[in-house]
Amino acid sequence: MKLTTKGRYAVTAMLDLALHHKGEPVSLAEISERQDISLSYLEQLFAKLRKAGLVVSMRGPGGGYQLCNDPKEIAIADIIAAVDEHVDATRCGGLGDCQDNRRCLTHDLWTDLSNQIRVFLSGITLADMTERADVRQTAARQVKRLEIVADSAR
Repeated sequence: MKLTTKGRYAVTAMLDLALHHKGEPVSLAEISERQDISLSYLEQLFAKLRKAGLVVSMRGPGGGYQLCNDPKEIAIADIIAAVDEHVDATRCGGLGDCQDNRRCLTHDLWTDLSNQIRVFLSGITLADMTERADVRQTAARQVKRLEIVADSAR
């Protein structure tokens, strides 16, 4: 299985959005600062997330992005799928042509693992993640870090 930065960053950005929305749109610049993800990369990711119906954009002053649904209704697997990531542990992409155009000895094992990962990620929502103490502590630390940087720049 290979989960690239695209999938990881999409989940991170969506979690940041869920944590910081407070009823108002959140700008990608804010997410970029808090998560150390380039703004241009976030723009690419959010175009896909918007196309998948997970976020909505709002233009103008105070604009940004909001989640389309309640965080309880957004599974981590949906976010990963929205940015075209595939959770697949097989080396044949699940086609079953791993060895001489036939299934290899361990094809079904890796297919079962892929299915378990999909089920695991489908069972976790953004709301589940926002309720975790470790996530909240990390988010608070990230906000404090930005406040210290802003104060030192004055």
